[in-house]
Amino acid sequence: MQTLLFKDKQFTAGEIGGTKFGDGAPDGKHYWLTPPELLRQLNERFAFTMDACPFPKPETFDGLTDPWGESTYVNPPFGSIIHDGKKKGPTAWARKAIEENKQGKRVVMVYPIDKWVLMLLQAGAQVENLGDVRWCATEDGSEGKGTGRHIAMFILDASV
Repeated sequence: MQTLLFKDKQFTAGEIGGTKFGDGAPDGKHYWLTPPELLRQLNERFAFTMDACPFPKPETFDGLTDPWGESTYVNPPFGSIIHDGKKKGPTAWARKAIEENKQGKRVVMVYPIDKWVLMLLQAGAQVENLGDVRWCATEDGSEGKGTGRHIAMFILDASV
């Protein structure tokens, strides 16, 4: 049985009931835990005092609003959840991580991204935010509505 750290107390699966993710995916699985060996390695490196997305989730705990520990591990939902009546996704978790870090806390957040992004970063690419670009249509040059997502510009400059 997996033991999880939550606010300096350890819990085992089954001690605390409940989940905030409804019925989950069509395969019936809706809460994926970090592989134990990876979590052990990360914990050795960062000495976590808290898991911001523990499973099972304590009934009164809310990872998006409750304060985090001095060294917090965050494996947030990979999709969106309904939180206080609003749809929240990875941006909400990133905002919370930044807020906690500004208080002098360490936050280690894991989240899937495309391999090519990591390849560019590893190659030394600088990244700039272009905002929500309103791309132009090839047919008539008209401006689009934007994607609703910010566009990252990756710069690999051999002269630097």
